[in-house]
Amino acid sequence: MKDSKAPVTAAIRVLREHKAEWSDHLYDYEEKGGTAVSSRELGVAEHAVIKTLIMEDEAKRPLIVLMHGDREVSTKNLARHLGVKQIHPCAPEVANRHSGYMVGGTSPFGTRRAMPVYVQQSILELPQIYINGGKRGYLIGIAPQVLADILKPELVDAMA
Repeated sequence: MKDSKAPVTAAIRVLREHKAEWSDHLYDYEEKGGTAVSSRELGVAEHAVIKTLIMEDEAKRPLIVLMHGDREVSTKNLARHLGVKQIHPCAPEVANRHSGYMVGGTSPFGTRRAMPVYVQQSILELPQIYINGGKRGYLIGIAPQVLADILKPELVDAMA
């Protein structure tokens, strides 16, 4: 179901390039509403709405972490997994610079800068996920395998 009002973002260009299948889901974005608002607006479980987080290690190397909307990232577990001292979320302006997207509209597809992608392993067990399409108020519905095939993420168990 392609919505004619759906934006064509860098993320959508990447999905088209890979001939991926997705569905468009536009909703009224609420500042600081996060996945609670998008899941409510779409009528889907918040667990299936995946947040794209731009984080960095102590050397300021950026990375992408994909986590269930209703769960938090254990930065301690992630840092241990990656063999670094610490991981922390980037400041919004730094995240925007790395990804090329505005926080609240960050997609893991088509980022300005190539970054390693870490995905909570349980995400790939879901039948369908909803992830940002590169604009605030715009999610795309995809099979988790599409995400795995395109992003080639490293699977982690980083749930807090």
